[in-house]
Amino acid sequence: MTDTEGAAPAAESPHGAAVPDSLLAWLTARTDAELAELLRLRPDLAVPPPANLAVLAARAEQRASVLRVADDLNVLELTVIGVLSLERGAEVGVRREVLAEALAGRAPVKAVDRALKSLRARALVWGAQVLRVVATANDAVTWRVDRPQEPMTAAQVIAGLATVTDAERRLLETLATSSPIGRTRDAAPGTPPDRPVQRLLSLGLLSWVDEQTVELPHQVGQALRGETITDPMALTPPPIRTNKQKIADVNAVAAGEALELIRHCEDLIAALGDQPAPTLKAGGLGVRETRRLAKAAGVDENRVSLIVELLAAAGLIASGAPDPVPATDTGDDYWAPTVAADAWLNTGTAQRWYTLAHGWLEMPRRPWVIGLRDPNDKAIAALSEEVRASGAPRDRKFVLELLGELAPGQGATTSELAALVAWRRPRWSGRFGAGAVEHTVAEAAAVGLIGRGALASPGRGLLHGATAEAVVAEMTASLPAPIDYVLVQADLTVMAPGPLIPELQEQITLVADIESAGAATMYRIREDSVRRALDAGKSASELHALFEKRSKTPVPQALTYLIDDVARRHGQLRAGVASSFVRCEDPALLAEVLASAVAEQLALRALAPTVAISQAPLSEVLDLLRSAGFAPAGEDSSGAIVDLRPRGARVPRRRTRPALRMPAVPTDDQLGSLVSQLRAGQRAATAPRGQGVRSDGSRAGGAATMALLQLAAKVRRSVAIGYVDAQGVATERVVDPVSVGGGQLDALDPETGAVRRFTLHRITSVNLLD
Repeated sequence: MTDTEGAAPAAESPHGAAVPDSLLAWLTARTDAELAELLRLRPDLAVPPPANLAVLAARAEQRASVLRVADDLNVLELTVIGVLSLERGAEVGVRREVLAEALAGRAPVKAVDRALKSLRARALVWGAQVLRVVATANDAVTWRVDRPQEPMTAAQVIAGLATVTDAERRLLETLATSSPIGRTRDAAPGTPPDRPVQRLLSLGLLSWVDEQTVELPHQVGQALRGETITDPMALTPPPIRTNKQKIADVNAVAAGEALELIRHCEDLIAALGDQPAPTLKAGGLGVRETRRLAKAAGVDENRVSLIVELLAAAGLIASGAPDPVPATDTGDDYWAPTVAADAWLNTGTAQRWYTLAHGWLEMPRRPWVIGLRDPNDKAIAALSEEVRASGAPRDRKFVLELLGELAPGQGATTSELAALVAWRRPRWSGRFGAGAVEHTVAEAAAVGLIGRGALASPGRGLLHGATAEAVVAEMTASLPAPIDYVLVQADLTVMAPGPLIPELQEQITLVADIESAGAATMYRIREDSVRRALDAGKSASELHALFEKRSKTPVPQALTYLIDDVARRHGQLRAGVASSFVRCEDPALLAEVLASAVAEQLALRALAPTVAISQAPLSEVLDLLRSAGFAPAGEDSSGAIVDLRPRGARVPRRRTRPALRMPAVPTDDQLGSLVSQLRAGQRAATAPRGQGVRSDGSRAGGAATMALLQLAAKVRRSVAIGYVDAQGVATERVVDPVSVGGGQLDALDPETGAVRRFTLHRITSVNLLD
């Protein structure tokens, strides 16, 4: 299809070629597939659904929508927009040869063709041999394409800025945060060289325009704003010097990071389970609690901040009222593990990693900003609202996709990735500079998606939308095979040369403490750890059998003596659990109770002639004793009578955080339906009109509407109707009425060939078509 097929008459450009005189004419000539692609690339144009193509064209030219889609353009595409705007492409059109001449030697012809194809798909540029550009598109170009400047390297910019005075730096920062063009009398020739403007001109940190005007070079502005320093005149992407490695080595490094991450998550879940962390009044986790958790898990505070964010994103910890309530309860909420944490702890290693990695990839938060200062000069706390960023998933996926474009096993440095991000998305530089790219890569490596600077196989599958089962299988293959033995040494240390099978891992962790972890884990057996195993129900003989069966080395005599010595002293003083007690000053009455049938139901056990205990709750003990003919009374620990009448159930009030709603990506079917509606609306808007009525909700209006529809059905005339659907969206379409009655209109939709039903009171207007 040509650029003008089916469109309004084209205007003759000054360059001697026909070009559609409006964006509407060009959109009308597009295929349904091209319109659907436009709506997919610019979803904001479809909200709310436009009534026809004229509305779509008007929205496509709005400045806010143009700037939004411009965020997805690279340096070459923005430069094409700048050149076309400079050549009055928004007014009369620019021949393709003029654009080629302006970019000659700076970009390959095929790259320019790809850029034009991308801009046409987004309705920012239209035309073939004569090109037109949306008038507001030039506002998206943040540098001047009509004034090439001598490019400065990052080293030159940094070296120059290191020599400026405070006053000179303030002058540069003013230009960097406002317009790069400044007017000053100090730019005139003959001005003393010690003046700030003259010094900055001599350093190359300002460019001379005329006797009263200077300009801040683009690279200097980038440096002052903390962005990646790039040359906007370079229209080819910066190269990446890949470092080729074996994919097996990359996967092994990523799997090692995954094991380390899971171990630290387990430690933090245990620490928060033992002592929940109070929630700050403004939300988040306090500095003191962060330090406590860092000490408990044996990691630094930055690592703790990342892990708690991952656990919260995966739903493994949450803020609320824990059960049981901490002894020092203040009535506030606490950060504590959720019930989902127990299920997570009992799943396989690869599945646990998948939960964390998927949560990191999708969470709308930036953990790396934790600890930085907010606008009020306060440190940003972990789990606080200041960490939230709706664009975080898009940013991290974009960085990983750049690595995903490389062959398996190929990696890149963070500086190369930052330069490529700055070229691919130059309008992101203000919020996603080199530092943000570096932090994103570091987080991806800590989560186990990257190894040695390359994307690991499990990370590649997760990024490209593989099923959970496939990603878990990739990580399982990358993890070292679990072993069923340990090496016990004479100094009472136990070394596991690899990950242990779950059963052995549980047993060794119970009887020994972790000293160091990694590819090989070192445990140490102490008196306290042996006592912990005995407290859990293990006997001395079971511990001896464990090490004799699982150790590849001889069990040292010191370990045997330690276990026997601790076991000999263990349990001499016993403490048990009882839910309630029964006491009586009359031993005969208590003996009667113990001899009754109710004693067996309550599992009463006599501790003394006047005292018995039961595992049953106190309320149940009282009820059963009363049903057996006794008259007990309830008492508390001080002996005072207590009121045990039942009360209604209560649950603690929990604070819920509103869910972040992300815009849904329309499906192919939704896009196809919307394009059909646009075609129908445009046909209705441009069809020649005859007799018509307007329904205003009154009886007369409704009667006139029905009469005109019945006439159209009888004489088989098409009509253009205005219709408001159940969602309140108004559309206009052309239909062929078939029947009218019962408050409904059945009409044939020429676009789909199907009969549709319309509610009469939702029809706002009817016009017979000539």
